[in-house]
Amino acid sequence: MNQPQSPSSLSVLFEKLRFVLVETSHPGNIGAAARAIKTMGFSQLVLVNPRFSDALEHEEAIAFASGALDVLAQARVVGSIEEALEGCNYAAALSARLREYSPPVASPRKLAAELGARTDLVPALIFGSERYGLSNEVIAKCNVLINIPANPAYSSLNLAQAVQLLAYEVRTAVLEEQPLSAGLVGFQGEAASLAQIDGMYAHLEEALIALEFLDPTNPKKLMPRLKRLFSRTGLETEEVNILRGIARLILEKSRK
Repeated sequence: MNQPQSPSSLSVLFEKLRFVLVETSHPGNIGAAARAIKTMGFSQLVLVNPRFSDALEHEEAIAFASGALDVLAQARVVGSIEEALEGCNYAAALSARLREYSPPVASPRKLAAELGARTDLVPALIFGSERYGLSNEVIAKCNVLINIPANPAYSSLNLAQAVQLLAYEVRTAVLEEQPLSAGLVGFQGEAASLAQIDGMYAHLEEALIALEFLDPTNPKKLMPRLKRLFSRTGLETEEVNILRGIARLILEKSRK
């Protein structure tokens, strides 16, 4: 039987959890998001290509951040989602719009329970722009798609409200030490990083082309389906290495 994790080990999540805002249009929302995560005890904020180059110093961001200026001061601005997720091994994308080939869909509470129960994860929560949300390409890089069960007749949340809701759910899960009943029994290796998983997909795609199982001129939805399949598994580093070893051997055999 799994023993509940200690508060000291769970509290590490407050330091590790990364909030990523993609192509945010309004500086006020950035400031309000900084305030939202600080009120829940988090501090890591990353902006991907915000609309304004001075987004972190913009007067609206500073005004809406209120007492969270320290979060703004240490926030990072990066040029790509890959850079924003560097060092992470788990990513959750927030979207009101479900996608045909998305990762598994979960509620904020279910996500929070998993994050609160697993200390091996270095997670990121990803929020899209106010106008366009997140692209399919960004969502395909994630382990899970988070959908807030809002009023279907009016499901639009302000960006900072969505950040606040997710931050609250994760904080509650951490403080209540909610164990994850599945996935913690038996051997558990180190979760693969998102960069390792991306490399595996590229390697696997190359091998499938060599086998003529995948036609690069007419790929259809094979790779999105495979990504969806693997996103449900919680890949570990050793498992990624095994799959890449298989792909390597396929390529070696195909070249003989």
